[in-house]
Amino acid sequence: MTQYYEVGKIVNTHGLKGEIRVISFTDSPEERYQPGSVLAFFKADKFVREVTVKAHRKHKTFDLLTLTGYPTINDVEEFVGGVLKVSEENLTQLSQDEYYLYEIIGLTVQDLEGNILGKVKEVLATGANDVWVIQRQNKNDLLLPYIDEVIKSIDLEKQEVIVDVMEGLDD
Repeated sequence: MTQYYEVGKIVNTHGLKGEIRVISFTDSPEERYQPGSVLAFFKADKFVREVTVKAHRKHKTFDLLTLTGYPTINDVEEFVGGVLKVSEENLTQLSQDEYYLYEIIGLTVQDLEGNILGKVKEVLATGANDVWVIQRQNKNDLLLPYIDEVIKSIDLEKQEVIVDVMEGLDD
């Protein structure tokens, strides 16, 4: 069965010429939304159809997409509230120290002494660097910046991350 990963949520239409307004969850919208890219459209967590990107442009904080075969606002209204996903076979190969969010979420987090701190619950994109939210038992979530001084190693095979919780990061 094919795995799909979210790349954006369709929040509205834009103009009369069939553009959709997307809040992106991808680090590389220029690559993901390039003309000819095939994406899967989901509504209410159900696969609806594959769509092909005809055009892409940025507008404020949104990505605006035109899809092949949907030339008017009436054609794209059904997409509002849906999600665009990419299939596993359409994921691009990342360089050695880059990871997809789905690979990071759920990893066990240990400190330098081997104490288990919790699991990665989510990753927040803050601008300067990502922040990993570590869900801990009987404690508040721990927020760790994704910087070399804190995240020491990531082992996807072992499903673990080794971190150095610098002074001031933990309550």
